[in-house]
Amino acid sequence: MTDSIIKTIEIAAPVEKVWDALIDHEKFGAWFRVALDQPFAVGRASTGHMTFPGYEDYRWEARIVAIEPMTRFAYEWPATGGDKALMDSGATVPEWTLVEFLLEPLGNGTRLTVTESGFDKVPEPRRSNVMRSNDGGWTEQVKNIRDYVGD
Repeated sequence: MTDSIIKTIEIAAPVEKVWDALIDHEKFGAWFRVALDQPFAVGRASTGHMTFPGYEDYRWEARIVAIEPMTRFAYEWPATGGDKALMDSGATVPEWTLVEFLLEPLGNGTRLTVTESGFDKVPEPRRSNVMRSNDGGWTEQVKNIRDYVGD
């Protein structure tokens, strides 16, 4: 599929604990490595900056589109793929992708599926670059949340 990145991971923690790590902006920031300016709220922009070593001067920007308790958290963000020059250029990135976190109870744990979609709107060659960058990023982030909440 050329329009989506999908990562699924099983986490040895109850849905409530995983959900809390997703929607509490400070806990989200701890495992995602971003300092967010305020709590998440549907329809509101989320801003901040990355805290991952070497990326502290990268800003975070997203629009919260869904908070469906214990099942789905979703936001849109600009399709930059971490391209700092593009982010700092002041140019408006017209293409935003949708990131969805879906939670399913799984015995004594949780199955978390992260899907980022909407890449078909991004022109080449940026599409390939953004997908490659974000694919690697999501591989790390699902491990980060598992390690953060895992028992």
